[in-house]
Amino acid sequence: MKNVRSIWAITAACLIAGTFAATQSRAAENPDSEQVSKLLSEVRSDALLLRDDAQLMESYTRSDISRETQGRTVASVKGHVNTMGKKLTELVSMKDEASPWQVAAIERIQPFLRELADNTTRAIKYINDGPTNYKTGEYKDYLEANADVANELFSLISDFVNYGNSKNRMQRLGIKLEVSEN
Repeated sequence: MKNVRSIWAITAACLIAGTFAATQSRAAENPDSEQVSKLLSEVRSDALLLRDDAQLMESYTRSDISRETQGRTVASVKGHVNTMGKKLTELVSMKDEASPWQVAAIERIQPFLRELADNTTRAIKYINDGPTNYKTGEYKDYLEANADVANELFSLISDFVNYGNSKNRMQRLGIKLEVSEN
């Protein structure tokens, strides 16, 4: 019995060590991808536009803005979400060449964008379903949720892009100063 436990402990230790080595190997094999960094910067710009339009939509909940104006603005939000969705699809296809922090960024963006797409679709449905549906509490809830999620998404992407920029600056400075990272 004691030997079986020892074998399991050794096996578990090997698996953990192998996982750690694979993660370290992946980090060593995949430096930051310039292409992924560039696309993340573009997505951040798109997220800024999305955030601004989502906040504008949310401000409509406190005033008497026409259905047509709301329809145009929600169409703009939908356009931003679709643009970001296309770029996210491209980012997902580049995950194998991305560094670990870039992969984390891609994976963390996905649920936010999915929620924005769902809420935007529901808001459009409320506008299209009738002349006063856009004045309901549920509609306003979707707009408020979209504004919150869009703001969180912009902050998240900005933090990742800023991290990548800072990391690159530190690496360039290390090279200039001839300082080893280890």
